[in-house]
Amino acid sequence: MFGIGMPELILILAVALIVLGPRRLPEIARALGKGLAEFRRATDELKDELRQVEQEIEEPAAQADDGTAIVKKGETPLSPIPTPTPAAQESEKKPS
Repeated sequence: MFGIGMPELILILAVALIVLGPRRLPEIARALGKGLAEFRRATDELKDELRQVEQEIEEPAAQADDGTAIVKKGETPLSPIPTPTPAAQESEKKPS
């Protein structure tokens, strides 16, 4: 936890108790805890949004890279368009 050991933490709490007093210390600690919880919640939401955007970007990029569509569960794959072989191309060029 930020490299603070138990003796340092006790010293910080003792100084806070002396400076703030026993009545205000619980109020400030409670407000600090709520603030940290709200900050954590907001950062988690931001991380989730960024992951969703990243997935939306990666899906079309993956399809474009290999030229094939990604098939999801429950979907039927599309059949690729057959390309003529070199022998078939030669036979098409020759007049009958």
